[in-house]
Amino acid sequence: MGSMDRAVGVIGLGIMGGAIARNLRERGWRVVGVDIDATRREALAADGVEIAQHVGGLAHAMPVILTSLPSPKALQSVAAELAAAAVPKRIVVELSTFAVDDKLAFATAMEVAGHVPLDCPLSGTGAQAALRDLVVYASGDRAAVDTCMPLFADFAKKTAFLGTFGNGSRMKFVANLLVAIHNVASAEAMVLAIRSGLDPKDVVEVIAPGAGGSRIFDLRAPMMARDDYQPATMRVATWDKDMHVIDEFARSLGVQTPCFDASKPVYDEAMRMGLGDLDTAAVCRVIAAQSGLNRGDTN
Repeated sequence: MGSMDRAVGVIGLGIMGGAIARNLRERGWRVVGVDIDATRREALAADGVEIAQHVGGLAHAMPVILTSLPSPKALQSVAAELAAAAVPKRIVVELSTFAVDDKLAFATAMEVAGHVPLDCPLSGTGAQAALRDLVVYASGDRAAVDTCMPLFADFAKKTAFLGTFGNGSRMKFVANLLVAIHNVASAEAMVLAIRSGLDPKDVVEVIAPGAGGSRIFDLRAPMMARDDYQPATMRVATWDKDMHVIDEFARSLGVQTPCFDASKPVYDEAMRMGLGDLDTAAVCRVIAAQSGLNRGDTN
């Protein structure tokens, strides 16, 4: 991509899509976004992102399109709108986390419409997205991925090319399985520490750099220490969707996942407790409640 080509469309301006759009704008890209939520549109417009009235208008203007969407239903809707736009060949980069079958259906719809689909889920939270601390799990047409490398470099720290379309999603499921476990493990450790009388701030400082630390502990333990789970970098309700996708993926391959299975009821209880809009670090509240630790409802 030459300097004249630094233009990109972003469909879906939520936590991830919005952060990516902002970062690309800051790096000098012309960014055109679209979202069904007026509040998001206004917030991104204030940061210099041009807002399109609909997907078709965006597709007409942009050679490369990023999609960051909340559900398979939204993905199907966007696919239909992109196909109906009847524009010349576009590279359409799907960044969301969905089942491989949903991604493949999207790819077929794009190919029939004459476009080049890429499956490129992201490793990282919304907080990491804001800092360009993401990894792109890129899969699909190699030439199209190569074309997008300068784009990826301006919102992520690394891009890994993983081969055939769908491998990006498969790698994301592996990563998210670990995230699910590490997040609950971090909460378990924090509650044990606090219940024993340790200062939670000391726990964060001492455990993080040691053998028991993890990237998720680094990101989530400070929230657990404060018992403050907003703004959410990954909402419990959104994560609940990802958990089902991982579960179905593992079951389809006959792989046993005892640690992941043990974490699922904790997220389910977080939903029952009404924590769906909080960050997934709020599972600390679940384990605290089950352990008789009352820290007060500060958020």
